[in-house]
Amino acid sequence: MQRIDAHQHFWDPAGYTYPWMAGDAMDPVRRAFGPDDLLPSLRAAGIDATILVQTLSSPAETREFLKLAADTDAVRGVVGWVDLTSPSVGDDLDELLDGPSGRRLVGVRHQVHDEPDPDWLRRDDVRRGLSAVQRRGLTYDLLIRAREIPAATDAVRRFPELRYVLDHIAKPRIAAGRDDPWMRGMPALAAEPNVSVKLSGMVTEADWASWTPGDLRPFVGRVVEWFTPRRLLFGSDWPVCLLAGSYEDMLAGLTAALPAMSPNELEQVFGGNAERIYRI
Repeated sequence: MQRIDAHQHFWDPAGYTYPWMAGDAMDPVRRAFGPDDLLPSLRAAGIDATILVQTLSSPAETREFLKLAADTDAVRGVVGWVDLTSPSVGDDLDELLDGPSGRRLVGVRHQVHDEPDPDWLRRDDVRRGLSAVQRRGLTYDLLIRAREIPAATDAVRRFPELRYVLDHIAKPRIAAGRDDPWMRGMPALAAEPNVSVKLSGMVTEADWASWTPGDLRPFVGRVVEWFTPRRLLFGSDWPVCLLAGSYEDMLAGLTAALPAMSPNELEQVFGGNAERIYRI
C-alpha cells in the first residue's frame, strides 16, 4: 500500500498575492515552492504520493494545479476551488472535470474560517454549491475553526452522501493547551459517518519554536477516539509546516503523538484512507 500525504501545497508569491501570508512571521515561507522542493522530503520520509490542496479562492490556481498534477507523478489528486455561491457552480465544476487534467480533481475547498459569517455553510447558495459537489462524486474539504463547527455539522447532515474531510483537526488552540469550544463542538461533527479528518496543520497551531509531541498528544488522542483510525488521514500541510520545523520533524512529531495502533491501522492512516476517501 502506498504512503500518501493527503495535504500539501505549492505556491508562488511572484504570480499571486496570498492574503494569509501577510506579516513578518511568514517570511520563511514567502517564496515559491514547487515539486522540486517537496520531492526530496517525500523520498526521505518514505512518502509515495500526495494530494495538492488549493491556497487561494482562484479558478486559475486550480487549473494550474491540475496541469501540474498531470505532469507530476507524486501528485495523485487536487483539492481545488470553485465559487460555491455562484449560480454557475455546476458548470464550473464540469469545465474543470472535462478539461485535459480533470481526472486529477478529487475535491473542493474554501477558506471558511476567513468568512465573517460563522454561518456561511448554512447559506442557501453555499448549500446549492455543496449539492453540486456531491452530485459529481467529489469530496469537500472543511477548513474551519471551532467557531464554524456548528454550521459545518449542519452542512454535513444536510448532505449525508457527500464525503467531507475536516482539515487540520479544525485548528484547535494547541499553543494554549486547551480549546473548550473545540472540545464541545467536535464530538457532534465526528459522529457523522461521512466526515473524515486530516491529522495535519497541528505544529503551526502549537508554539512554533518550542512544541513537542506532548503538546499535540491530547488533541490527537481525542481525534483518534472520536473518529477512529478508519477516518483519519495523514497530512503534512507542507510548506506551511516549515514555520515550525522540517517535514521530517512534523512527521516524527505526529507519529510520536499517536496512540498505539495496529500495523493495519497505521497503513490506513498513512495512505489507505486517502485512497478510499479521495478515490485515487
